[in-house]
Amino acid sequence: MSINVQQAYDAWSETYDADENLTRDLDRTVMVQLLAERPFSAVLEVGCGTGKNTPLLAEIGERVTAVDFSPGMITQAKAKITAPNVTFQVADITQPWSTADAAFDLITFNLILEHIADLSFVLAEASRSLAVGGQLFISELHPFKQYQGSQARFVRDDATTHIPAFTHHISDFLSAAAASGLSLTTLNEWWHEADEGKPPRLVTFLFQK
Repeated sequence: MSINVQQAYDAWSETYDADENLTRDLDRTVMVQLLAERPFSAVLEVGCGTGKNTPLLAEIGERVTAVDFSPGMITQAKAKITAPNVTFQVADITQPWSTADAAFDLITFNLILEHIADLSFVLAEASRSLAVGGQLFISELHPFKQYQGSQARFVRDDATTHIPAFTHHISDFLSAAAASGLSLTTLNEWWHEADEGKPPRLVTFLFQK
């Protein structure tokens, strides 16, 4: 069945951490590989979910603001993450952000932009919220997987819920970022160890303002 994105993640939040999810697991591995031990003063984690990447960001960032539009996901994150430098907020990033201009030197998006129809708006807001020289990190389901029909989904009581998704080509990310004044620093493609002989599972971008 198909329901709206917020309802879906609220429903999924109770089992998200325990469910088998190779994409989630690879995303966590990639974050550690690319960002561990890189210091930042202020971090905005957009789409924190249940907080799988928040502990890493709390280690490398002096202050972390973790936002998600699913109250259920935020509740799970708060229950397990008590780092004093982390603040959680429920927010809808498709609406004007409450962030101050140039407030962060790192902004991260992990596995949420497939649910956003208009990349241009959210990347423009991210760019506005970044200090000059700040970095924007994006980790998303690779469009090659989407071309084959993959999208975020979960199983509950033998019923599969497909979460509404939009296909964004790699050129879509690049053009939306460039239009917002962001320059590409690094682009990588990633496979889980179970993906041998298959298209890449994730694509990551690192942009700089």
